[in-house]
Amino acid sequence: MENGFAITTTFIAYLILMLVIGIVAYQRTKSSSDYFLGGRSLGPWPAALSAGASDMSGWLLLGLPGYAYAAGIEAFWLAGGLLVGTWLNWLINAKRLRTYSITTDALTLPEFLSRRFNDNSKLIQVISAFFILLFFLFYTSSGLVAGGKLFETVFGLDYTIAVIIGTVCVVSYTLFGGFLAVSWTDLVQGLLMAAALMIVPIAAMNGGIDQLGHDLEAINPELLTLWNNSKGESLSAIAIISLVAWGLGYFGQPHILARFKASRSNKDLTTARRIAVIWTALSMAGAMLVGLVGLVYVTNTGISVDDGEKIFMLLVNALFHPVVAGILLAAILAAVMSTADSQLLVSSSALAEDFYKQVFKQDATSEEIVMVGRVAVIGISIVALVLAMTPDSSVLGLVSYAWAGFGAAFGPALILSLYWERMNRNGALAGILVGGITIVVWKQLSGGWFDVYEIVPGIIFSTIAIVAFSLMTGEPENAVKAQHAKFKKLLTELD
Repeated sequence: MENGFAITTTFIAYLILMLVIGIVAYQRTKSSSDYFLGGRSLGPWPAALSAGASDMSGWLLLGLPGYAYAAGIEAFWLAGGLLVGTWLNWLINAKRLRTYSITTDALTLPEFLSRRFNDNSKLIQVISAFFILLFFLFYTSSGLVAGGKLFETVFGLDYTIAVIIGTVCVVSYTLFGGFLAVSWTDLVQGLLMAAALMIVPIAAMNGGIDQLGHDLEAINPELLTLWNNSKGESLSAIAIISLVAWGLGYFGQPHILARFKASRSNKDLTTARRIAVIWTALSMAGAMLVGLVGLVYVTNTGISVDDGEKIFMLLVNALFHPVVAGILLAAILAAVMSTADSQLLVSSSALAEDFYKQVFKQDATSEEIVMVGRVAVIGISIVALVLAMTPDSSVLGLVSYAWAGFGAAFGPALILSLYWERMNRNGALAGILVGGITIVVWKQLSGGWFDVYEIVPGIIFSTIAIVAFSLMTGEPENAVKAQHAKFKKLLTELD
């Protein structure tokens, strides 16, 4: 692809804008609460679009279009599961988590779970932080792979150099601005991502939806059925469950849950939920259309595509003037940056708040914690960079492992901690351990029901462990019961 001056200029202008936002946010970042939660000051628009943009990442413009390009309408199972999961997460978790995090004065998810059950041993906090670091290394590396593919395709750079450039872009403003920089840039990036996913398939479509259906049927009629794969084979129950089950992952994603805690009021969360669901529906519909329209375009033009995850970039370069193409391709950079920055921030908070402060220096000052967090951003990004150095890595494949890990390790523990008074510290610890370990072990197995997406058994076993250990080890302490009562009273007042 041409390494056009206009595209290069657009990219540079976009990066400068993101850096300016980071500098402004840096000036407003005075404490660890500011750095990790933005002082709990997010309005409904930045909360909703920051949650969505940090959730969807590069897979929305690369992974999902690539899947639709290869599998057709089958991709709807995945998109539908994620849409329902988005709505349920905002509905079930948002207000209660924000209220309970205020009750416990907790900044991070591990800190919340530890204080929720008065865990003086700090085991919950340290083990939770371990799983966050483990799974975010894979998640962050998926974003760096997406960034590498972008710079490689657009500028013709060597993949290794491309990944390094993408990493530097993300680290630069996350390092200084913290949560406010991440959230404000996510607002801009979320709008850009949605606009790009609407514009590109409409521009590429010839004759509307009906014509698209006829063209796909001519290529392969199996692309138009929900119940068969592209080879004409019936989708198994395992395959459908595995695709829909992606929606279960939302309940345990630390970078998404952080937006609930950072919202300025419970009332704002209702508005934010509606914005988030609409944005998600439009974005995923657009992503699927990119893949389907791209398949028709490639077939009609005879263009060779070696990687389906690059179909968005191919359409943009083929259909638009270089200036417009630069803006639309910046949407991929936006997707990568909006997720990788959030992941780096949550990982750094896990290292600073949940490891450094709890294990090494409990009397650390707020300024010291922020400094440790910034150093952690650099360290974690270097490790993720090493993991991303394989050009053949699949964005969707890397995301699926991390997504399952968070969903199983934290999803059941969080939901039950917000709703079930009888849950105790031992149940929470067992659920986190069983959920996280199940994902790691199940991923190594295959054949029969072992082929089901690992998040399904992970969540089932985690829930069973929480209930069983809570019931077997006695009721929660009086202090824990009193705190829960305080939470319920505050929830009523804030609603």
